[in-house]
Amino acid sequence: MNETNHQLAREFIKSACFRMDESLRMIRLSFGHLSEEELWKRPGKASNSPANLILHLQGNIRQYAISSLAGLPDLRERDKEFSSSGGPGKKRLLQGLEDTIRQAQEQISACGPDELLKVREVQGFRLSGIGIILHVVEHLSYHTGQIAFWTKLLKEKDLGFYEGKDLNVKNK
Repeated sequence: MNETNHQLAREFIKSACFRMDESLRMIRLSFGHLSEEELWKRPGKASNSPANLILHLQGNIRQYAISSLAGLPDLRERDKEFSSSGGPGKKRLLQGLEDTIRQAQEQISACGPDELLKVREVQGFRLSGIGIILHVVEHLSYHTGQIAFWTKLLKEKDLGFYEGKDLNVKNK
């Protein structure tokens, strides 16, 4: 592989890890507004609590970014992620997600251009390493948005994701 391919791979990985860190930051801020009881509260029968979403994210990230990219056994028990109606508290849930994201970022960061292009089967889908990483980033972001939205509905306030930043600055 040429130097440009290596640079593209590094930039892609750097950007993916940044987006994962941003989602984790927003989940932490959201959780800071929730009580221990609210973590397990579901918006409705067809919805999941923030705690269930954290369990789900851990399972999904392990299956895609850790198990698949590292070639490790897939031990995920997906249904359990949604069936729990109580369990770990805020601190343990966040620590579990943080640990999972860090492990995933280590695995993602270890990928070179060949690993990014290698196709694997994950959860019945055939995806390249790039496809797996894109899935992890967008899936984490999607559920981060759900957690934030539910928190805003419960608390009726802005969560301060970009407090102190001028988001009206124009592109240069």
